[in-house]
Amino acid sequence: MKYRDAIFATMALAATSVALAGVVYTDAYSHAAKAEVHGVRALTLVASGDEIACDPATMLSSNESGTVQQ
Repeated sequence: MKYRDAIFATMALAATSVALAGVVYTDAYSHAAKAEVHGVRALTLVASGDEIACDPATMLSSNESGTVQQ
């Protein structure tokens, strides 16, 4: 029983590692990470009250980030 659990855990870890590596090397991960960074920056500006003073040229528009609003 102990060996079976260890084998199952090793197989699960290997499968998870392969799946994570597959996600990291896709463009979807890169785009999501960039969108998250810009969203956090915008949220920080709004929370600090500096949203009026920020330069609109430095913020991504919805077209540049690849999102489509419907």
